[in-house]
Amino acid sequence: MSDFQEKLQKYAELAVKIGANVQPGQNLIVVATVDSAELVRLIVKKAYEAGARFVKVNWSDDTVTRLRYELAADESFLDDPKWYAGEMLEYVENGAAVLHVISSDPDLLTGVDPERITNHQKTYGKAMSKYREMQMSDKFSWSIVAVPSKTWAAKVFPDVPEAQQVDALWEAIFRTVRIDQPDPIAAWREHIANLTEKSEYLNSKRYKKLHYVAPGTDLTIELPKGHLWVAAESINAQGNTFLANLPTEEVFTAPLKTGVNGTVSSTKPLSYNGNIIDRFKLTFENGRIVGYAAEVGEATLKQLVELDEGSHYLGEVALVPHGSPISQSGILFYNTLFDENASNHLAIGNAYAFNLEGGKSMNSEELKQHGLNASFAHEDFMVGSAEMDIFGITEDGKEEQIFSKGNWAF
Repeated sequence: MSDFQEKLQKYAELAVKIGANVQPGQNLIVVATVDSAELVRLIVKKAYEAGARFVKVNWSDDTVTRLRYELAADESFLDDPKWYAGEMLEYVENGAAVLHVISSDPDLLTGVDPERITNHQKTYGKAMSKYREMQMSDKFSWSIVAVPSKTWAAKVFPDVPEAQQVDALWEAIFRTVRIDQPDPIAAWREHIANLTEKSEYLNSKRYKKLHYVAPGTDLTIELPKGHLWVAAESINAQGNTFLANLPTEEVFTAPLKTGVNGTVSSTKPLSYNGNIIDRFKLTFENGRIVGYAAEVGEATLKQLVELDEGSHYLGEVALVPHGSPISQSGILFYNTLFDENASNHLAIGNAYAFNLEGGKSMNSEELKQHGLNASFAHEDFMVGSAEMDIFGITEDGKEEQIFSKGNWAF
């Protein structure tokens, strides 16, 4: 077996055993792009070997997706995808795990009519609202892993000879998910334990607010009563653990919807709906985005912020040290799965119910009453750097440093 094939086997095993953590007798739904076929076939095999009852693969293709946005009838983007939403909801309501294998071109929808993208997103978001509610409450296991495509690899490594670009991205991905370690699964268990220590410390402090200070950023974020910091590992309704993201370097919680004030500047490009947004700034008053500007992709930023009422507010606050392996690699992935794990980040839109004490058992109205945001969107954007300081503010107004020059201060 070649070195690459051995690593691919380990990656598939990691996705099944640590990511989705497929249990004996459980169904697995794999949502994947055609570029990922080689890995997906191995994932299917590993899942059955782990005792999966049934594995279903839902395929997509970037070329087909682009053709639809270019040539399909306008009204088709308003069609309710009841068949897809119904199928996915039926599977997860019956305990299935879901594994996404992504590889899309960061510039896939550049030049597409923004109204088409927005109409699809709203229609899809409405149809999938129940599924998303279950996902954000950890009712079922789900995970995301990535595979290089030619177009994505060319974006990440433009100076590498074309014939070597995909291989270069493969090696970068393998490093970020610890496949280069002698025992990747053991390495992940140790990493999860280290992140859990950070979340437990933050939960013991019960900060009322966070204060972010960096060039172009002066932002205060109030946290809701009963907020919970979460790290890496989640627990589904059946009590089984899973990792939503591979890789992951973050410790995160939910902000109080109306408690964000000040200005924050991005530090990495954001690929959103197949378009790049870069060098942008957001201004908040009482939680709401009241001003925004971008040097690149401002029209796309407008789509994101104005998707619905909830997309004018934040739903996640995540801490990632500048010294994380992904950050230190110096690679800009143009993919949120990786770039968010190289930088402190925030998310526009929906909040996770599990970031609140008792939140997993609350309905949407109860979550709102406790100060959590609701939206069809949940889009992470990167704000961290080696120049960022973050302070935790206690109930009595005392400031304690959490991050110093981009890294943990404790």
